[in-house]
Amino acid sequence: MKQSLLHVSLVVRDYDEAIEFFTRKLGFSVVEDTFIPQQNKRWVVVAPPGSSGASPNGTNLLLARASSPAQEHAIGNQTGGRVAFFLQTDDFWRDYKAMLSKGVKFSGAPRNEAYGTVAVFEDLYGNLWDLLELATRNAG
Repeated sequence: MKQSLLHVSLVVRDYDEAIEFFTRKLGFSVVEDTFIPQQNKRWVVVAPPGSSGASPNGTNLLLARASSPAQEHAIGNQTGGRVAFFLQTDDFWRDYKAMLSKGVKFSGAPRNEAYGTVAVFEDLYGNLWDLLELATRNAG
């Protein structure tokens, strides 16, 4: 048996403002943006640069517009203030500097941990993310 996560939902206030943040500030690409008239919503999927995009081997972000007061209340606080998402990179400092230059808000200085280099940043709604470059491990 083989399984993988395909999409992870992020509750957003507005599709277009979320697309703007993820594409312009984080460099994600739009994998799909389809209007579903029966439900008056859009199916919007974005993926980080270099990811497998629409492939079932990669996880994408489904931008889900809030459609109830309870969902609106969850915008920006999907995990009760914990880091919700982990954006792995092959070059931490390249991406950290690029994100800073585009106005992405980091909640602390980068840290070197046993597992790699990490810094916590906020998305446009205040959800917490880790920008993470894993440490290379030597075989032996």
